[in-house]
Amino acid sequence: MLQINTIKENPQLIIERLSVKNLDATSIIEQILQLDLKRREFQKSQDDALAESNKIAKEIGTLFQAGKQQEANDLKGKTGELKEQARVMGEALDQASNELNELLVQLPNLPHSLVPRGKTPEDNEIVSSYGDIPQLINGVPHWDLCSKYDLIDFELGSKVSGAGFPFYKGKGARLQRALINFFLEEAVKAGYLEIQPPYVVNEASAYATGQLPDKEGQMYLANLDKLYLIPTAEVPITNMYRDVILKKEDFPVKNAGYSACFRREAGSYGKDVRGLNRLHQFDKVEIVQISLPENSYTILEEMREYVSGLLMKLELPFRVVRLCGGDMSFASAMTYDMEVFAAGQQKWLEVSSVSNFETFQANRMKLRYRNDAGKMEFAHTLNGSALALPRIVASLLENHQTPDGIRIPAALVPYTGFDLIC
Repeated sequence: MLQINTIKENPQLIIERLSVKNLDATSIIEQILQLDLKRREFQKSQDDALAESNKIAKEIGTLFQAGKQQEANDLKGKTGELKEQARVMGEALDQASNELNELLVQLPNLPHSLVPRGKTPEDNEIVSSYGDIPQLINGVPHWDLCSKYDLIDFELGSKVSGAGFPFYKGKGARLQRALINFFLEEAVKAGYLEIQPPYVVNEASAYATGQLPDKEGQMYLANLDKLYLIPTAEVPITNMYRDVILKKEDFPVKNAGYSACFRREAGSYGKDVRGLNRLHQFDKVEIVQISLPENSYTILEEMREYVSGLLMKLELPFRVVRLCGGDMSFASAMTYDMEVFAAGQQKWLEVSSVSNFETFQANRMKLRYRNDAGKMEFAHTLNGSALALPRIVASLLENHQTPDGIRIPAALVPYTGFDLIC
């Protein structure tokens, strides 16, 4: 959530920066400023009434001590009026504050100055690329490979649960487990603390990291208990620090966690969702960092390099793109996507997003630290997929297919226990 002081300092700049995300925020910014003015007026009126009431109360005490009961009793009526005035102003203040908050949560995060303008993925900026695209003879997509080698059963998943909930079998299941262990071990080596998070969160947690109210329709809700199935381990791991005040020596905070992820993916259909390209349930290892503001973009680059290193070890050709304003998430200030070329489909697949949210999430969850002057400030939060399994598996199967079977990258063999799927 944007800070009201930031908006007040330069509202026109806020409007201009939000236009990069293709949002005309002129009207809502005007409403926010008007509500903030009313809120401060109500606050002042309430404070003045309470201060005057306290002053008169002291005078009444003095009059009683002096034996001037009549004068004291006359002033009692005045204090009653002031207390009623303070109560009315308090109610108006609460209403204005609630209305102001409802408007603030509708505003997405401000994009960083490096974020390019654009509306679709075609407008994203290619930052770097790595590896050669495999030239396959008679290459086939992963869903055919899964059927040929009996790795994943999509039809059985549709029967038992529904589309987007596949069964992994035999070496397909072992490959999943191997990738999870590989990603976790790599994260621990890189200094991340491994976390095993819960798979459901309450409304306050979903709000804190920006899933609510923006993505409510994309989340699974257990209505009876009002608990949301997590779309990513980012949500519970980041919320570990909700309402926490950190010390400067605590930074950077580095956590990594594996979880199943659940996304309704409402409105997704067509050829781009076939096989593993888009699922309702999938596995992912997430990395989360909490940073001092002055270091967060250096850390973003480090996280990008870390994920790139994982893809290199998996021997996958990939490119790094900086998302344009129209392709970014609601909460992000800047995002890099890592896209792997899937040779069987002859297309690029996004396999990771690494984002800096600056103070957007920290403001919502009241995640703060004391600076050198002892003043409270909001920390910066960052997260990244390291990595999401479905499209990684799809890319591994497609890019490493050979006439003899599917070759397992050398870095992964200690975790799979086999070097070929045949």
